[in-house]
Amino acid sequence: MRKKTFWIAYIFLLLVQLIISNYFRFTPYIMLSILPVMVLCISTRLDTLWTMLIAFATGMTVDLLSEGLLGLNALALVPVAFFRNPIIQLIFGKEIFARKEDFTLRSSGFAQVGLALLLAQALFLVLYIWADGAGMRPFSFNLYRFLASLGAGFLLSLLTLNVLVTDSRE
Repeated sequence: MRKKTFWIAYIFLLLVQLIISNYFRFTPYIMLSILPVMVLCISTRLDTLWTMLIAFATGMTVDLLSEGLLGLNALALVPVAFFRNPIIQLIFGKEIFARKEDFTLRSSGFAQVGLALLLAQALFLVLYIWADGAGMRPFSFNLYRFLASLGAGFLLSLLTLNVLVTDSRE
């Protein structure tokens, strides 16, 4: 049952990301994206190749239906999917793969989950901002954009996490 509810929530959050991308552009310094946390929360039972394909399809959907720059979200999201297992293993340990379970806020704690979210968000933003700027913006602008987007994206990711990840003990 968790599989069905996860993918329904994933599609719902993809629609939320489309709304965010189309209607919530407050400043050029903040780029809001919940895509990295969505990819990070995909089940650890799914192998990296499938996760990368899902990330590519998710990124291209956002690119086609909102951003206007074809491939930008996909370019930044596929490496998040590629490094998803190493990030999870680094922060939560190898046991999570051995037990074939997913991380939750309740079982892993806020510090570990928060660090995983920050790493995924940071990787996404570095690639997104680098590709979006294409060497045309000054380093200081890109740095401010990265820091502001990381802070705002982290807070938004915490809300998203509660939609995607549910503890089976609840």
